[in-house]
Amino acid sequence: MRMAFVFPPFSYKLHEENLRVVQKFFGLFPPLSMCWAAGIAKQAGHEPAIIDARTIGLSKRDTLARLKEFKPDILGYMMTTYMFRETLGWIEHAKSALNVPVVIGGYNLRVYPKESVQSEAVDYGVVNSALVTLPELLKQLEGPRDFSSVPGLVYKIKGKPIVNPPPSTPEQFHKYPMPMREGLPHEIYEEFPTEQKNFTVMVTSKGCPRHCLFCEAGGTSYDPRDPEQVVDEIEDCYNRFGIREIDIFDYEFPLHRKRIASICQLIIDRKLRITWACRSRIDSVDEDLIRLMVKAGCNRIYFGIESGVQSILDEVNKGITLRQIEEVIHMVKYYGIRPLGFFLVGAPGETRETFFETFEFAKKLKLDYVQFSKCTAKPLTGLWKKMVEDAGYDYWREYILGNVAESALPRPWTMLSNAEIDSITRWAYIRYHARPSFLLSHIRKIRSFGEFKRKFMGFIDMCFKQESVSEQWTKKNQPFDIYRP
Repeated sequence: MRMAFVFPPFSYKLHEENLRVVQKFFGLFPPLSMCWAAGIAKQAGHEPAIIDARTIGLSKRDTLARLKEFKPDILGYMMTTYMFRETLGWIEHAKSALNVPVVIGGYNLRVYPKESVQSEAVDYGVVNSALVTLPELLKQLEGPRDFSSVPGLVYKIKGKPIVNPPPSTPEQFHKYPMPMREGLPHEIYEEFPTEQKNFTVMVTSKGCPRHCLFCEAGGTSYDPRDPEQVVDEIEDCYNRFGIREIDIFDYEFPLHRKRIASICQLIIDRKLRITWACRSRIDSVDEDLIRLMVKAGCNRIYFGIESGVQSILDEVNKGITLRQIEEVIHMVKYYGIRPLGFFLVGAPGETRETFFETFEFAKKLKLDYVQFSKCTAKPLTGLWKKMVEDAGYDYWREYILGNVAESALPRPWTMLSNAEIDSITRWAYIRYHARPSFLLSHIRKIRSFGEFKRKFMGFIDMCFKQESVSEQWTKKNQPFDIYRP
């Protein structure tokens, strides 16, 4: 079967954890989940294609023209909770013109499988992994159409959603084929700190056994790919697509140090001159591993720091100390790795005073970049469960069903209002990155005009474009005076 995967553009949503400007400039990434699904379909003998309408700026009309040229037998879309309605609009447009079955997958199906297929434009949903479900669905569409036999499938009988049991054996990530990257605009992909082209992202493991209160992956089963598979994929990216920089999107890449040491050694042994970044907890790296990671091409690590106040770190179950943070950041900088820090604004117990402590702590660390995110009750997190319990209803479920308007979510765990959190977040971005010492240091590190333009335009937008949620509030208040205790 000919299966077309479509990745549509999306606009900013009021319930996002990032600022509007941050979402705009954070990056253009390949739709990796679709690459995996396309690879699975290809391995099963079908003919997939991916249309990345977001990155190349296609309209619905442009995308439909490409679909008509490809003549798909089935369409595939990835549904995130944030962008559900917007993606559904694209699905309805294509479905009305092509009249072919539509299958959806993605994180949202794990939380709201029945709700996700309520629209008449959606025919099937993959609840968890496409590895077993997608080939079996395509097999039934070609033949007997006994959808009750497809494990992990959501389908409808007379408009009523039916959720089939999952596959009898748990999935194993190492059984996945190589993700399909053919036809993607690798020369366009980038993220804010990108230094080299072409650029892409990878995932080498699923799940995270940690239990951070704000993270949707907390407490999920850790499922890594074998080191050889990981480096085979890196080599494939390097040789076939001219990729020279990769960001590894695992929730926590160095969770198993021996595995990461093996990956690094294989990169070195194969003489792959690749630059890469990853995400890590503070307590997952040590000096020996960092030295090996540097030798293998690692030049950036995104650390989940979250707060500069120990009581807040404890409240969100981080399991780290401020002293650990300082020691590890100092260590990675010593070996030439650029540390980037993720911080929360409006975490449980947050006040104006505690956030100012966090801001001063971030400055003290001298991080290369910081990302301040509004602490949000995302589906399946501990914060979400508490929000549903307190409110008596589930905003995300009602949003998907179209029963509530898009809005910023309540944050009952902090005394700060949503408008205050928006304004604090924007103030922190500007104050941190506008320091003369910071700007001078980064100007010296810029390697291309494209990198300079991306960073300059991001800074200008951050300084001069207000957030609509907090616009009225910030007209009456000067952020620095408000937040300095």
